[in-house]
Amino acid sequence: MTVVLSGCGSSGAAKEVTLRVVAADYGNSAANSSETYWNGLAKEFESKNPGIQVDIDVRSWKTVDADVAKMVRDGEAPDIAQIGAYADYVKKDELYGVDELLSIPTQANFISRFADAGKVEQTQYGMPFVASTRLLFYNKGLFAAAGLSAPKDWDDIRAGAEALKAQDVPTPFALPLGAEEAQAETMMWLLSGGGGYTDPVDGSYAFDSDANVATVKWLQKELVGKGLTGPVAPGELDRADAFEAFADGKVGMLNGHPTLMQEAEKAGVDIGMVPMPGATGRSKATMGVADWIMAFKQPGQREQAGAFLDFAFEDRNVMDFVGQYDLLPVTYSASEAMVTDDQYEELRPFLEALPTSELYPFGKTSWAGVSEDVKKNIGKTVRPGAAPAEILARIGRDATKAENSE
Repeated sequence: MTVVLSGCGSSGAAKEVTLRVVAADYGNSAANSSETYWNGLAKEFESKNPGIQVDIDVRSWKTVDADVAKMVRDGEAPDIAQIGAYADYVKKDELYGVDELLSIPTQANFISRFADAGKVEQTQYGMPFVASTRLLFYNKGLFAAAGLSAPKDWDDIRAGAEALKAQDVPTPFALPLGAEEAQAETMMWLLSGGGGYTDPVDGSYAFDSDANVATVKWLQKELVGKGLTGPVAPGELDRADAFEAFADGKVGMLNGHPTLMQEAEKAGVDIGMVPMPGATGRSKATMGVADWIMAFKQPGQREQAGAFLDFAFEDRNVMDFVGQYDLLPVTYSASEAMVTDDQYEELRPFLEALPTSELYPFGKTSWAGVSEDVKKNIGKTVRPGAAPAEILARIGRDATKAENSE
């Protein structure tokens, strides 16, 4: 496709096309902003594809989903968006199917569990961009001072947090249920308690299942209620703040993704990592996360958007991005490259967790709205005196209503 597009001017002047690409920023400062990556990618693509210009717009993760939604509502959808969810755009027929965009080799190279998660009614619209899994991080120095070893179950987490509190650790266990990424922290705990967001049999929402209610009650009573989650209420604690406190040596344990390794190591914190413990032993599943890239229907620009996406998914470009941010690739070939390259040795525990990971219900067109509901309200379930079952039931009813209305 790239060759065909590059030669389209052979019989006359090629029509100039500009692709608008909106992407999320994975960096935490100007020095490591994702804008550098995307601008470099666009420049190289343009040099190989005369007649196609790429306009890059990188935005904060806190706003990028809402920003793109507004662009679409205002009739100014970008050609390509790299954001957190795709399915709500499918219901309005606003996205190209992947088979309308990508070459066959690129399509076949997606890891199947992620490709399947990008489908609505058996058609793939969402292209997985990068992935990560989550592990339980702990501060080895603080653990050694308290005479602790890595936790294996929830009792170990509670007992360890109590021992850390006795050592005057400010936040024995950080529980970020604030608006930034509460849906992720919640899902990790629900999975470790044997539940999850959906019923494993029919895929319907199951927020107030017995397992989920028991999990949230345990958090409310055994961690929050015993003063083991630090000075900031979980519902007001964002992930970024929890990560920063861990890197500052003020947190004993928290759930984290690969990027936290960089932050902690730069700060000189000796970290340990284990799969998320379950209620009575190792959890049967951990949480996997995929971020998505998609192409909005723009007349006359489908082939150009497809060519840019094919280019973005070449191994060297994928590895350049995931290597910079300690993320996991979503293609078979790039994953194999990561396994065999010793420079990615620290990421192998996350890769090993990938086969048993479970993803958000991305294929539900209601998920984006339901996720926002979780972000806003799940922190209320662990407040002293709250009734977790009632709050979970309300979230569940609204989720089911949203799903049935699609």
